[in-house]
Amino acid sequence: MHLSSTQKISLAALALGLLSFSKTQAQAVETPKPPKMVPEMTEFWEPEPRKVTPGVNNAAPSDAIVLFSGKDMAEWKAKAGGDTKWEVKNGAFTVGKGDISTKREFQDFQLHIEWSAPDEVKGTSQGRGNSGIFLQDRYEVQVLDSYNNRTYSNGQAGSIYKQFRPLVNAMNKPTEWNVYDIIYTAPRFKEDGSLFTPARVTVLHNGVLVQNNVELKGPTEYIGLPEYKAHGKAPISLQDHGNPVSYRNVWIREL
Repeated sequence: MHLSSTQKISLAALALGLLSFSKTQAQAVETPKPPKMVPEMTEFWEPEPRKVTPGVNNAAPSDAIVLFSGKDMAEWKAKAGGDTKWEVKNGAFTVGKGDISTKREFQDFQLHIEWSAPDEVKGTSQGRGNSGIFLQDRYEVQVLDSYNNRTYSNGQAGSIYKQFRPLVNAMNKPTEWNVYDIIYTAPRFKEDGSLFTPARVTVLHNGVLVQNNVELKGPTEYIGLPEYKAHGKAPISLQDHGNPVSYRNVWIREL
């Protein structure tokens, strides 16, 4: 279609008019201003954290389950069945015959446990002050006299046995007690039994971080590669490895 000069001028005028009207309308609509930022916008008051009274000098806090207070083995049993055959003396208990485990079962937790290798140094490598703390009866945090005692790195004190070496060697010298504070998140499994999320562990050895929220590859295996199998709550177990390792002041907080 051919437009005359007059028609072209009219269309141009119309376009300018529409543009001018649009600008006028846009100016008439004010852009909303953002709300005034005040400190209260990022504060929440509920739920309020519940009160827990901390323990003094590594004593159990008010919401902890005391697994050993220095008196008896009431919270423990022999894994093979029956009462434990570990001696209680001077506020501690010492490895005797057979592994032991807690009578209670746990899932996610904070575990505090103090241990001492034998005062008389005997043996080398894995034969010196060897025991183990098995989280949910499956995942071992190694107990070993690693003071001037070389062994494979993922088998020394503070290791997740055969999986993760400790970040540092924080071992106290013989005759001195060691402290583990362990934060554990249990694995989760799908309905078909396959793994959904792996277990995670943080370990402080004598107040020093040695395992930083590591994701476990599966249960502890002495030979071969670990492989998860679905499970629920389970006890804490302590290993009899033939060395008279002692334990004391054991408490746990369920998370």
